[in-house]
Parts: sequence; C-alpha cells; structure tokens
Amino acid sequence: MKSKRNGMAGKHPSYDKLNWSAETIKKKKDYDKEHNKSEEQKKYRVELNKENRKRGTYGNGDGKDVSHTKSGGLVLEKASTNRARNGHNKKSTKK
Repeated sequence: MKSKRNGMAGKHPSYDKLNWSAETIKKKKDYDKEHNKSEEQKKYRVELNKENRKRGTYGNGDGKDVSHTKSGGLVLEKASTNRARNGHNKKSTKK
C-alpha cells in the first residue's frame, strides 16, 4: 500500500528552481531556525496567535489568518493569501 505521508515534506520546490546545493539549503534552514527563535519574531507570532484566538479562527479549520497591515493594524484574510505574501526583493507586501 502506498504511504499517505506527504512526499514533499522537508523539501521546497524553489530549491530546485534556484539550483541550490545541499550545503546552501542547510545554511538557509539554520538561519531560519535562528531567526524564528528571536524575541522579535516570537512577539510577532504571539500577537497574531492571540488575535486569532480572540476572533475564534485559531485551529477551527476555516482557512483564515490574522495578518498585519502596513499601518500596523490587524485584518482577517485567507491563509493562502497571507502566507503567499512573502516580501520578494525585501519589499514589504503587507496590505
């Protein structure tokens, strides 16, 4: 029987497109780990999680996320839209 696990787990399609070596991928993952455990990043996640819980969207499977806006506010939007907005070329793409 074929496994139901995600065959893409731990891989990212852009690594192939960018022709990254295993060493480069490891460096990126190490950097991401350090970045995500910084105090600033923790506060950012805490703020969004708190607001998601307050609005009743946290973990209910409705596909919604709370997102920061350029003006510093918080808005509810589709999770796919929010997570696709990843700031290419270091430009802010917040709403």
